[in-house]
Amino acid sequence: MRHLNLYLKSIVSIFIVTMLFSCKNNFNEVQKIGVSEDQPIGVAEDIDLKHTDSGRVTANLISPKMLDFTNRPFGYNEFPDGVVLHLYDENNEKSTVIADYAISYSKTGLIDMQGNVVLSSHNKDTLFAEQLYYDQNREWLFTNQPVTFRQGRDLINGNGFDSDSKFKQAQVLEIDGIITLNE
Repeated sequence: MRHLNLYLKSIVSIFIVTMLFSCKNNFNEVQKIGVSEDQPIGVAEDIDLKHTDSGRVTANLISPKMLDFTNRPFGYNEFPDGVVLHLYDENNEKSTVIADYAISYSKTGLIDMQGNVVLSSHNKDTLFAEQLYYDQNREWLFTNQPVTFRQGRDLINGNGFDSDSKFKQAQVLEIDGIITLNE
């Protein structure tokens, strides 16, 4: 009987030692437990993000909710409940973009805004579109989707829009028509 206990203890000891040496350092895998690749790694509410250049705020993104998917190879932040984006020029004059939905790609600095997009410049020019991109690095707005652009008394319809964030180089592409409004 004593030999049997010793024999069992030896087998258990060998088994435990074998298991200990066969374990790998999978700390990164352990960190991923409970995080599905389809789920965000973070959810934030009442977002107020500022983009600065040389200490000057050039953009301010405000949203009620942000989903953080930066754990993906091409990480992004999603704003499913819409955004308000304020763009500031060097004179601190503000233009504002409002959209029902947005997605911001951190690697490229590109923000894709969709659904009832309205851009109002500091000089009262207004752009209406279903989709508009903002390149934070170049401070450039663009789309290849249908737009309506109100500039002064003119209402310009077209397919596409290109402009710096200050609206100094605003241009409607593939113009369908221009209507001059009486004011």
